Amino acid sequence: MALRWGPRFVLIYNDAYRPILGDKHPAALGQPLREVWPEVYFELAPIHEEILAGTRAAFFAEDMPLRITRHGATPEEAFFTLSYSPVADDTADSGVGGIHVTAIETSARMHAQAHQRSAERALRENERNAAQALERMLAARAAEERETLRASEEALRQSQKMDAIGRLSGGIAHDFNNLLQSIVGSLGVAQKLIGLGRAEDSQRFITTALNSSSRAAALIHRLLAFARRQPLDPKALGANQLVVALGDILRRTLGEHVHMELVLAGGLWRTLCDQNQLENAIVHLAINARDAMPNGGTLRIETCNVNLEKSCAARRHDAAPGDYVCIAVTDSGNGMPPEVVARAFDPFFTTKPLAPGTGMGLSMIYGFARQSEGHADIRSEVGKGTTVKLYLPRLAALSAAPAADKEAGEHHDAGGHHAATVLVIEDEAVVRELIIEGLREAGYRTLEAADGPAGLALLKSDERIDLLVTDIGLPGLTGQEVALAAREHRPDLKVLFVTGYAQNAAVARGFLEPGMQMLTKPFALDVLAMRVRAMLEDTQQPTLS
Repeated sequence: MALRWGPRFVLIYNDAYRPILGDKHPAALGQPLREVWPEVYFELAPIHEEILAGTRAAFFAEDMPLRITRHGATPEEAFFTLSYSPVADDTADSGVGGIHVTAIETSARMHAQAHQRSAERALRENERNAAQALERMLAARAAEERETLRASEEALRQSQKMDAIGRLSGGIAHDFNNLLQSIVGSLGVAQKLIGLGRAEDSQRFITTALNSSSRAAALIHRLLAFARRQPLDPKALGANQLVVALGDILRRTLGEHVHMELVLAGGLWRTLCDQNQLENAIVHLAINARDAMPNGGTLRIETCNVNLEKSCAARRHDAAPGDYVCIAVTDSGNGMPPEVVARAFDPFFTTKPLAPGTGMGLSMIYGFARQSEGHADIRSEVGKGTTVKLYLPRLAALSAAPAADKEAGEHHDAGGHHAATVLVIEDEAVVRELIIEGLREAGYRTLEAADGPAGLALLKSDERIDLLVTDIGLPGLTGQEVALAAREHRPDLKVLFVTGYAQNAAVARGFLEPGMQMLTKPFALDVLAMRVRAMLEDTQQPTLS
C-alpha cells in the first residue's frame, strides 16, 4: 500500500510496496510521483488529479500493463491490479487531501500466461505445419497415383481408339475397293464396247459406274458426318411433320416388342436444318433405343419449344442462349452408368460388340447438331432408361429476297440460247475442263483461271461476267477472298462455290451472302448447269448442298 499526498502526490509506502519500486527504494520515499515514476506519470496523473479534485470517486484496474524502469536503465512491462481511493482532508478545498493506493503486482502470472499462450500457438503452428506437410505428401502421392491412373486410362483409350480406327479404316478400304472395282471395271468394259462400235451396249456399264460413284459419294458423306465436317443442306422444316412422316419406318425398325409413343407439342416452332441428317439422327436414336430394350419396352419421341437462358446454356457445353426446337428420344431400357454417359458422344466410343458398329453414330448426331448451331444432350440412369435431346435453333423470320432482274441475270443470243458469261476458277485442270465443258454444253460462254489471283484479275477487268463458279481451296487467294474482293467492283455478282474440302463446306453458312450458293463435290454436270441457270434467273437465299 501507498499514500500519495497533496497536489504533488508525495509518495509514502509500506514495506510490501518496496518490491514494486525495485532500485528506486529508498530514494523514492517522500518524493513526488512525477520524480519517482516519470515513465508512467502522464498516464496516471489524470486519474490522480480527478480523484484529488473530487470529480472521480475511485479507480480500479485489473492486470493493468505499465512499462516501468525499476532495475537499472532497462524498461520492462509489468502488470498490476490497482485500487485508488480518496483520503479525506477537511482543510482541502475539495475535501480530498490524498490518494490511498493498493497495488498487487500480477506480472509473474501474466508473463506465465503469455508464455503458455505462445507455447500453445507454437504447438498449434507445429501441428498445422505437420498437418500441411502430411497433406502435401498425401496430395503429392495422390497426384502421382488422378496422374498414373490418368495415363493408364489415356493409354487404354488411345488403344481402343486405334483399334476402332483400324476397324473403321479396314471397313472403308473394303467398301471403297469394291466401289472402285465396279467403277473401273464398268468403265473399262464400256470403253471396249464403244471401241467395237457397240455404244448402245455400253450404256448399262456406264450406268453401273455412275451408280457406284453415287454410292462412293454417299460413303464420303457418312464419313464427314462422323468427323463433324459434313456439308449440310439446311432448309426450313417442321419437326412434328417430320416425326409423323417417319412413323411407319420407325415402327418397322423397332419391331413388335417395342411400343412407340409420340408426344408432339402444339404450336411448335419451325427450325432450319438438314432434313436428311435429322431423319438419320432420329432413326439412329430409335435403333439405339431398341438395342437397349432387348426384352421390349417403350420408346417415346417428344417435341417442345425451349428457351435456353445464359446460365442454362452454359451448362450445356457452350450452347448459345436463345430459342430452340427440342426433339427428345426416350427409352425404358438398360440405361448407362455416369462414366459411359460422359463419353457417349466421343468418336469411336462404343459399348457394343465389334460387329454392330464402331461407335460413330452418337458422334455423328452430336456433330450434326453442333453444325446446325444447336446442341445434343444425353441423360441416363442404369435400369431406368436413356433420353437423348436434340436442340435445333428456332427459324427466324427471313427477310424477303429482292426481286430478280431478268435482264441482268439471263441473256440470249440470236438463236434464243443462254449467252451468259461464267468465269470458272479451279486449280485442278481435269475438274476445270469438265466444268467448262458442262457449262458450254448448257449454252454458256465461259472464261477460266487456274488460281485466285488470275481469276481476280479477270473480275477486275472490263470482261462481262454474269456468274462466278469458284473452288474455295485455291492457291494464292481462297475462293472466298476472290469473291469478296470481286464484289467490291461487281456488287451484284452471283457466286457459286464448289468444294471437296469438307471443312469449307461445314462452315460455309458463316460467309454465304445473298446471291452466293455452294455445291459440294462430286456433282453431276447437269446438276451444275441447273444450279447456274437457277442463280442467273433468280436471287435466292444462301443454299448448301
